[in-house]
Amino acid sequence: MQRYIYKNKNLITLISGILIGLAFISKFTTGNMNIFQWALIVASILGALPIALQAYQSLRVKVVSIDVLVTIAVLGAFLIQNYEESAIVTFLFLFGAYLEQRTLNQTRSAIKELVEMAPESALKLMENGEFEEVDIDDVDVGDILLVKTGAKVPVDGTVLSGEGYINEASITGESVPVEKTEGSKVYAGTILDNGTLRIVADRVGEDTTFGKIIELVEEAQDSKSEAERFIDRFAKYYTPAVLVIGFVTWLISRDIELAITILVLGCPGALVIGVPVSNVAGIGNGARNGVLLKGSEVINDFSKLDTIVFDKTGTLTMGNPSVAEKEYYGDNIDEALKYLASVESESDHPLAKAVLEEIGDIELLPVENTEVIKGGGIVANVKGHRIAVGNVHLMERENVELSEKAKKDIEGFEKNGNSLVLTAVDGELKILMGVRDQIRPGVKEDLERLRRLGVKNLVMLSGDNQGTVDLVSRELGLTEAHGNMLPEDKSEYIKKLKEKGQIVAFVGDGVNDSPSLALADIGIAMGGGTDVAIETSDVVLMNSDFSRLPHALGLVKATARNMKQNIFIAVGTVAVLLYSLLFSNWMNMSIGMLVHEGSILAVILNGMRLLSYRLRN
Repeated sequence: MQRYIYKNKNLITLISGILIGLAFISKFTTGNMNIFQWALIVASILGALPIALQAYQSLRVKVVSIDVLVTIAVLGAFLIQNYEESAIVTFLFLFGAYLEQRTLNQTRSAIKELVEMAPESALKLMENGEFEEVDIDDVDVGDILLVKTGAKVPVDGTVLSGEGYINEASITGESVPVEKTEGSKVYAGTILDNGTLRIVADRVGEDTTFGKIIELVEEAQDSKSEAERFIDRFAKYYTPAVLVIGFVTWLISRDIELAITILVLGCPGALVIGVPVSNVAGIGNGARNGVLLKGSEVINDFSKLDTIVFDKTGTLTMGNPSVAEKEYYGDNIDEALKYLASVESESDHPLAKAVLEEIGDIELLPVENTEVIKGGGIVANVKGHRIAVGNVHLMERENVELSEKAKKDIEGFEKNGNSLVLTAVDGELKILMGVRDQIRPGVKEDLERLRRLGVKNLVMLSGDNQGTVDLVSRELGLTEAHGNMLPEDKSEYIKKLKEKGQIVAFVGDGVNDSPSLALADIGIAMGGGTDVAIETSDVVLMNSDFSRLPHALGLVKATARNMKQNIFIAVGTVAVLLYSLLFSNWMNMSIGMLVHEGSILAVILNGMRLLSYRLRN
């Protein structure tokens, strides 16, 4: 019976509304008070059933919910034979719940759309050489898949052959198709607008970028902000307090109608729902626009931000550097190049990729005893030789003596804005390469937008040399810029900023950025970075799109404002209703319930505005 009532709750609301309409039509057209009265009685009983059941369920778990207040109020109205009030109150409460659920579903539409975008099947290359459609769960890393025009990319992978244009809106929020050719990276959940691609699966299932987006967004929705937790605690005590006030009012005045009206007017419905709906809508907007906010708490902290600290390579710069200058020292350079290429092939650092690209095809030798020196480089053994590849600090650590020419070359390379890669063989410098990266297009404009949004300090911390760092800083107009910093130096710098009372965000993409991402008030990871950085962060900018950062900050500020507006609407409504009850003659239970449900709808609609939020330039 209980399940049947819940299942047909909307139908009960409709029948109750029809009966109320019939009652008033009968009263004002035929003057038949019997039909008027009995229609309202039946409407009251029908409407009270689902409300009373919900009240009973909440009392079972020792919670005095809004349903309890309304149930008592309706019973009181029924007992004093005010069937008009009891019928109208139950109808308005049920109708309000219907509108509330409908509008809430719309706020969650962004998340629902994401889940529905998840690919369910793939064309997989079988042993017989044919492509067959298989369930997405049957695809493994290394499988070769075929993607045709209009189909969803089923996995994160690399294009083996073919070309086409892919809509990556589900990942980046941008609907402009991106060209994909051999060697290009593709992401699960994106759509091939035209062309045909053969891809090899690099990540499948929940490990794909799209899978992580859904997981993170769902986790974010389930989390509660400090404001929500406070309101939950407040409602826990507020609702019983209203019940007590209503009872005391009846004891003093012996006016049961006044008492039950207080119960209706005191319902904190809008207050309870106002903050969550803002959070859900804000998180949903972010998900659709390439910004992952990991929880409601992030929104509160992020909105108060006054300092942003940036890593350089892969964050402010493209992360695709190339060798601009080079110098060789001594003899056996060809052999030294083999050693360098062999060691750098062990690393996925952007500088290593640039060096390998410069050297080109060359014989790679076995590498042993590889040691990664944080903020320095790599030391390893190749054919019995100790090879050190890294910056000047690493050379000092390895006691590599630098000639006067080498020192002058290093100084000149730094002035030209190069990152340095030095190679020493058995303690002797052999190769100096200057690697130069390009600043991301539009970063300067994005930084200006951040300033307009209230960010006071824009700071860059880099393991790169100070000359290169200063060059980038001048071009971008940063507040501060510090080079030659190890990961622990960056962490220490962030600690000092926090001790000064600053709300600090750190933006990075590498493994060495993880301590800083975790330490900052808000860790922001570039989505194209490492898994460790993404897992450690509070905010993820999908596809490493830096332009999403101003949108993210603007969105959380708008969401925080929206929360405050909803709290004001909720508290203000209750205050106005209670004032009207005490100091006017027009307020009654039906009008109170109508205004109460209107306030709930108002906060929901106000929250829904966030779904269409766009940052104004």
